[in-house]
Amino acid sequence: MQAVILAAGEGTRMRPLTFTKPKVMLPVANKPILQHVIENLAKAEVDEVVLVVGYREETVRRYFGGEFDGIKIKYVRQSKQLGTAHALLSAEHLLEDRFIMLNGDAIVFEEDLKKIVNEESVIAVRKVSNPQDFGVVEIEDGFVKRIIEKPEKPPSNLINAGIYIFTREIVDYLRKTPLSARGEYEITDSITMAIAEGMNFKAVRIGKWIDIGYPWDMLKANEVLLSGIERDIKGEVEDGAVIKGDVVVGEGTIIMAGSYVIGPVVVGRDCRIGPNCYIRPHTSIGDNCHIGNAVEVKNSIIMSNTKIPHFNYIGDSVIGENCNFGAGTKIANLRLDESEIVVNVKGKAVRTGRKKFGAAIGDGVKTGINASINIGSLIGNEVFIGPGAVVNGFIEPNSRVY
Repeated sequence: MQAVILAAGEGTRMRPLTFTKPKVMLPVANKPILQHVIENLAKAEVDEVVLVVGYREETVRRYFGGEFDGIKIKYVRQSKQLGTAHALLSAEHLLEDRFIMLNGDAIVFEEDLKKIVNEESVIAVRKVSNPQDFGVVEIEDGFVKRIIEKPEKPPSNLINAGIYIFTREIVDYLRKTPLSARGEYEITDSITMAIAEGMNFKAVRIGKWIDIGYPWDMLKANEVLLSGIERDIKGEVEDGAVIKGDVVVGEGTIIMAGSYVIGPVVVGRDCRIGPNCYIRPHTSIGDNCHIGNAVEVKNSIIMSNTKIPHFNYIGDSVIGENCNFGAGTKIANLRLDESEIVVNVKGKAVRTGRKKFGAAIGDGVKTGINASINIGSLIGNEVFIGPGAVVNGFIEPNSRVY
């Protein structure tokens, strides 16, 4: 079966992490989000994937090539990101008579994909606690009656999960789809027209589904995915190091004496961990990283080639590639009053739903000794933070903070 994956957008809500790479290539449990999607499609016997790419597309093409995990990969370029209907129409010349379409930034799992792929025309739906943030689905006799985008008063808590089985008939409606109020050609408008003209879409409920919209959503996804790993130590563990639970350690990595690692944790290849550091559960560490003496890392994502070498604390944070933290740099992750953390995203206050969230830090950030990064900080790529500086809020790329 064929799958079409929409992977063209930047993901502006994921800034600063997407200044240097597309959202679908951000790593969770040491794999790009898109890789998790493709691997699960392979388990559901999908044998061809059409990737609709655009923003920093070379990153996607270079990583996946023409074949990945036994699946043939084809590419279509969406030169301007004008919406989901426009993205699918970009792939019109490659579409088979029946195919699955899904987003590259939301992880759906094997068991649910297997329920979907054998149906004729499907819209996957899921029960959530915040339906007002999604397209809410009304169902009649097992079929989708309509989709209401982000209603103030949702009629139900069932939402459109963005996973569809289409036939080529949908192309006629893609061509007729009008520009929405958001200035995009949206697939939900195409579906609405199709339903009005008698096309039926079966509503299939899915269970395990991870929608990644903001940087802190990566932490939840990381936690879910790490919960399924099994202990696998390929690197060296020195005498005096302690590893408890399900921990994965890549080839060429050394866990030095005095290190204390509690799973689930995954550590990539060619890393130096320790001596005398503390790695707490639900942490993923990329390739060629150094976590050094008297460093504590908790529930965080550390991307490849990053060095956190002396007397640092990293909690509930996402740290980009090629970062280097000076001795004593610490990230706060809890308000003193222990209330929900609110983050400034694109000039708007956004509730995280979390009591603990540290920072999202872009690629190439360097800090001086004893720098302090406050809760909910978003720090752009190639930022220099001077010794003793205190960072709050959103820091633009290439800034200097003293």
